Amino acid sequence: MPTSPSQVVRIARSRGWWLVAVLAALPWLALAAYDAARVLEVAAGRGPRVAEQAQALVQQIERSSALDEPQRLREVNDFFNRRLAFKDDSVTWGVPDYWATPLESLEKRAGDCEDYAIAKYFSLAASGVPTARLRMVYVRARLGGQSLAHMVLAYYAQPDAEPLILDNLRPEVLPASQRPDLTPVFSFNTEGLWQGVGPVTAGDPLARLSLWRELVAKARAEGFL
Repeated sequence: MPTSPSQVVRIARSRGWWLVAVLAALPWLALAAYDAARVLEVAAGRGPRVAEQAQALVQQIERSSALDEPQRLREVNDFFNRRLAFKDDSVTWGVPDYWATPLESLEKRAGDCEDYAIAKYFSLAASGVPTARLRMVYVRARLGGQSLAHMVLAYYAQPDAEPLILDNLRPEVLPASQRPDLTPVFSFNTEGLWQGVGPVTAGDPLARLSLWRELVAKARAEGFL
């Protein structure tokens, strides 16, 4: 489970799931510049096992792109929940916190909560879901009587819609109202960083979140952006 960056936590306190700030100003129809050939090329350079996993991912993205968005969410959510085993970064990478690209997670066949969310985010963007509809969301998750730092992916069909939650803790894609075990803290994507409810932006995520900045650069080099 990740620990949220202390600076952001101080400014981003939970006020509910309606994290819809300034979406009207975002490039709503912009799609990720996904390059399947580049994804496969990078994977092939990492060995046959990674190439096989990447081929399965590229095929999943292609199939998903023909589906409506709710079904697309379910397909991609299931793909990574089935293929990745949950492991802490200290076990997988030997460091306390590491944000892996989809290829890195598939290479290890493992990840922690943010790696599941990251893989789903970039894969859905590659399938044609506008990134403005997707949010990485840090939450507090109540699990076994404990409150744990956790990350999920939220999907907004419309700026003011109730989000759907993609999570490795639960296999189903569910509306936020059906996940009372999760308390959101702050959210971000490649366009912005948000706190609470209403039109309050917390700045540039690439400037504020160094792990996200490094991840986006890696994902771009691998063909996901």
